[in-house]
Order: sequence, then structure tokens, then C-alpha cells
Amino acid sequence: MKATGIVRRIDDLGRVVIPKEIRRTMRIREGDPLEIYTNSDGEVIFKKYSAISEMSENASYVADIMYKIAGCPVVIFDKDHVVATAGVPKKEFSERRVTGQLEELMENRGQYFCPNGETNSFFPAEGVERTAIAAIPIITAGDVSGAVAFLSTEQNTEANDLQKSLINAAAQFLAKQIE
Repeated sequence: MKATGIVRRIDDLGRVVIPKEIRRTMRIREGDPLEIYTNSDGEVIFKKYSAISEMSENASYVADIMYKIAGCPVVIFDKDHVVATAGVPKKEFSERRVTGQLEELMENRGQYFCPNGETNSFFPAEGVERTAIAAIPIITAGDVSGAVAFLSTEQNTEANDLQKSLINAAAQFLAKQIE
């Protein structure tokens, strides 16, 4: 654990303000759920709660099945990080953060399908030079929980109808699992 040097007082309602710099760095937004941990040393730890991360084993199964059916790499994200992959080295994507592009797509509840014949410039994971041919958010009870993306390969430069249907079905299935 790293000390920040910031000290805050608890108000009369038991609230404490998390400084803006920390919220920005940790990508904590208004309304984000935080899980609270304590230990025997008297420490209180706030951790961003991610329903997708809680079910990462199921997400891995979904990614494997999608990869086998669609034939192109799959990455499943929570709102901030990569949770599961299939068809790519896990080490390459492990705990990578989402890009601003994917974050914006999730916030707008949009869908991305690489346009036919156009140069693909949609990068879903920071620090990885692999583009997505399709990306769709996972929406649970009206809230965005994460996203699913198919990555491009030499053979797959745009999403076909099967891949579009499969990515939609996977996002809906994962959303139902969270509920």
C-alpha cells in the first residue's frame, strides 16, 4: 500500500471526501460502487467494486466459447480493466486499462463495428497495439458494467454477421449473469 500524504477528517454524518486527484487517477466516478475492507491493523481500504471481475471465471468461459465460434480474439472488460481474454496471450492484456475510446463508447452506451474497407483505429486496451473490429457495452439494470470486444487479425478486419450476433449475445448473457 502506498501513502499519499493526504489526510481527511470524517464529518458528522460519517463521510470522508476522496480527493479529486485520487478519484481521477483511480477512475472513480460519481455513483461508482466502492467495497470497504478492514484489517486487524486498523486500516480501512476502499476498493472499486466490479461485478464483472467478481465473475471473471465465467467471463473467461464466455471469451473461450466466443473465440472458438467466431475465430477471432476476444477481450472482456469491466469499466476500467481487462477481465478475461481468449485467442491472445493473457500476459499481453493482463490488467490493462481501457482506453479513452472504449470508456467513451461505454459511457454513451454505443456500439462499434469496424466500417467496411476503412482503416481501423479503435484501440480498446491501453498499451496494446491491437485494434477492435467490434465492441459493445455490457449493460446491467441500466448501468454499464463493462464491455466485450473482438480484436482484429489478418483474416478478420471487419465484423461479420455471426460475430455481430455473437458479441451482442455475449454482452446480454454477461449482463444477465450479473443480475
